[in-house]
Amino acid sequence: MRPVHTALAVLVAAVWGFNFVVIEIGLDHFPPLLLSALRFLVAAVPAVFFVGRPKVAWKWVLGVGVALGIAKFGLLFTGMAAGMPAGLSSLVLQVQAVFTAVLAAVVLRERPGRVRLAGMGVALAGIAVAAVDRGTSAPVTAFLLVVAAAACWGVSNVLTRRAAPPDALNFMVWVCAVPVLPLFGLSLLVEGPERDLAALRALDWSGAAVIGYVAWVSTVFGFGAWGYLLRRYPASSVAPFSLLVPVFGMSSAALVLGEAISPLRWLAAALLVGGVAATSLAPARGARTGGRTVRGAPAPLSAAGPPGAAVASPVRSG
Repeated sequence: MRPVHTALAVLVAAVWGFNFVVIEIGLDHFPPLLLSALRFLVAAVPAVFFVGRPKVAWKWVLGVGVALGIAKFGLLFTGMAAGMPAGLSSLVLQVQAVFTAVLAAVVLRERPGRVRLAGMGVALAGIAVAAVDRGTSAPVTAFLLVVAAAACWGVSNVLTRRAAPPDALNFMVWVCAVPVLPLFGLSLLVEGPERDLAALRALDWSGAAVIGYVAWVSTVFGFGAWGYLLRRYPASSVAPFSLLVPVFGMSSAALVLGEAISPLRWLAAALLVGGVAATSLAPARGARTGGRTVRGAPAPLSAAGPPGAAVASPVRSG
């Protein structure tokens, strides 16, 4: 990669890592489901009026919108609001690579090789260490919510691969549009209209900046830059930079929010990042599509990022 593009990849990883700190700040202004709804509303509107109709079947747009926008981010924001630290969230969420690999093996028949299986085991060991670290200071409910968010991200990754959208930006914008009304409805039911109205009435520059960052900087800029890099370079060259996300997430949370990083958390980080690297980057032994076996794995899914960041090259047949 050219140095300028390497710098861009590192910048995107930094933007996505710092995004967890911004979410933590945003949860001081908004209930979690309302914050997630506002994030997707600002990311989708007005872009949805300019990108044209979806270029894939509606079932894929709706499926990814539900799995990623409603389930994954709803659980992530709720888990962080329940006490999951920003830095640890950025780390634990990377176990999505394991869920993706397992689901791809079942649904897409991508048989994991020995390296990928070993990486999955190492990553799960990292999750266990992170759970022990979290359990020493608080109940693990918030931790489990973030793990569930990672599982939903894995589902959305597999659905995205099946959809194989020819225009990633178009797909991304429509995916962002799907969760808006359901998340607003869930927020009214779960968090209550009084709490939502109070948060909106108290909106200040800090709250507006949070929404702007998570919607435009993290989602629009981050995804746009990542997609630009994936169009110019093989995914195997771009994907490793996503492993920097928890590094930036944990370090920025320590600097900005004062989160302590215990020795156990460092161990969990080493195991998770190493395991995710092996799981994400090691090729599958073969994948079936259209009744035929594809030799040479498709481009690996991104290990981190906002919705749509996991869009990979479609599996080629023939």
